[in-house]
Amino acid sequence: MNFLDLLKGAEILAQSGNPQVTGVEYDSRKVKPGDVFVAMKGDSSDGNRFIEQAIAAGAVAVVTDSNCKPGVAWARVSHGRPALAVVSANFYQHPAEKLAVTGITGTNGKSTTAFLLESILRAAGRESALLGTIEYHVAGKVLSAPHTTPEALELQRLFRRELEAGGTEVVMEVSSHALAQERTFGIPFDVSIFTNLTRDHLDYHRSMDEYFSAKRILFSGQGNRGPRVSVINVDDEYGMKLKKFCTGAGSEVITYGLSGADFHVSKMEITLRGTRFQLITPDDSVAIVSPLIGRVNVYNILAACAAAYARACPIETIANGIANLSRVPGRFERVDGGQPFTVVVDYAHTDDALRNLSSLAREFVNQDGGRVITLFGCGGDRDRSKRPLMGEAAGQGSDFVVLTSDNPRSEDPLAIINDAVVGLQRSGVKYDIEPDRRSAIRTAIAAAQPKDIVLLAGKGHERVQIVGNTSIPFEDRRVATEVLRDLGYDGKGVEKGA
Repeated sequence: MNFLDLLKGAEILAQSGNPQVTGVEYDSRKVKPGDVFVAMKGDSSDGNRFIEQAIAAGAVAVVTDSNCKPGVAWARVSHGRPALAVVSANFYQHPAEKLAVTGITGTNGKSTTAFLLESILRAAGRESALLGTIEYHVAGKVLSAPHTTPEALELQRLFRRELEAGGTEVVMEVSSHALAQERTFGIPFDVSIFTNLTRDHLDYHRSMDEYFSAKRILFSGQGNRGPRVSVINVDDEYGMKLKKFCTGAGSEVITYGLSGADFHVSKMEITLRGTRFQLITPDDSVAIVSPLIGRVNVYNILAACAAAYARACPIETIANGIANLSRVPGRFERVDGGQPFTVVVDYAHTDDALRNLSSLAREFVNQDGGRVITLFGCGGDRDRSKRPLMGEAAGQGSDFVVLTSDNPRSEDPLAIINDAVVGLQRSGVKYDIEPDRRSAIRTAIAAAQPKDIVLLAGKGHERVQIVGNTSIPFEDRRVATEVLRDLGYDGKGVEKGA
């Protein structure tokens, strides 16, 4: 491919040269001879500082959003990120246009909804990729997930791999950061799903209105048309706003909610063994039985069912796909060593998610007379204002709380804890502070009595703890299993069911 072909569709301000190119990179450390280097300004760094290193590594052309003229072929663009997206799509021959892409956005529920939809598509006999927070599933392989939504170049590379392996569908989580940073620029989403919007990421977006505006991009289109179908949770106040917006934009809208929506439920029953209800659709109804538990998962199931319906999956296949998914890593995942109380690992890391998690636990312990014990921490280098809200939510829903570290990153763990403890104190709950997460997990589990539920919240599927600039191997599930074993419970380890 030559340089001019690679640039087709990009907004070029000036350009010089037309060499043959063999690859695209935006990280100068990965540049190989024959590559085009895309130099763009980011939130915390500027790739234009590394143009000379890229050329020294063999780059034959540079795409830049800076006013410079490198000593090789070059093109100057207004904005680097859309240019990267266009160049990447051109290089990989526009694989997204040959795949049916479903994007899922919202504060909570994206990962579970993605796993559920993938399971339905599998039941329908379709080959699909999954890209999200927990892991990537591409071309039959499970890959680690460095980002919820990859950068544009990686996205196009993964799309191409899935297409060449015979895939026809992609299910992907689309974060607000990715939308604001135009990582999904130019992708033609067939179906877009909105789960909900609660306080999160305000260190980045500054306000709820700005946060919502970023999410809305998935439904308005970015460098391409908007989605053919928009699937929207109308039990959420922002979902109602989005419904009005999508209707005005000409997208087909499918709503879901517990009642009064296109997809809703009747005869709902939730136990520790699973969830069952009658799914009501615009055309039919079917019995849904899922190993996943909790009202929040009813919403996730509804979202996945509505999206599968938009993708023309039969109603019986939808029910089978829901039943087939036994667990989602780190989402209300039970750790079972044969102990007479329940231990659960969950990713809840916002005040709303903690409220939902402890509310679900409360439903179950009220039946048996047990207590809710919650362990949580707050992430460092993130929105400080949500920390006391998380503390208050955890305290209000629990009988005992252990406040610890999550991923402190560059912040002092004790400073983070001091922010959160204000909310705990407002709730009046009994609590303990233990900055060391391993010791904190031991404290929480050791405090449990028969029929109690211990909630280990915040990290879920994560396999590391980020302290400073270092990622230390750490898994809540593994540590909980070790603690249970030390306490004399050496049964099954991490349970495979939900």
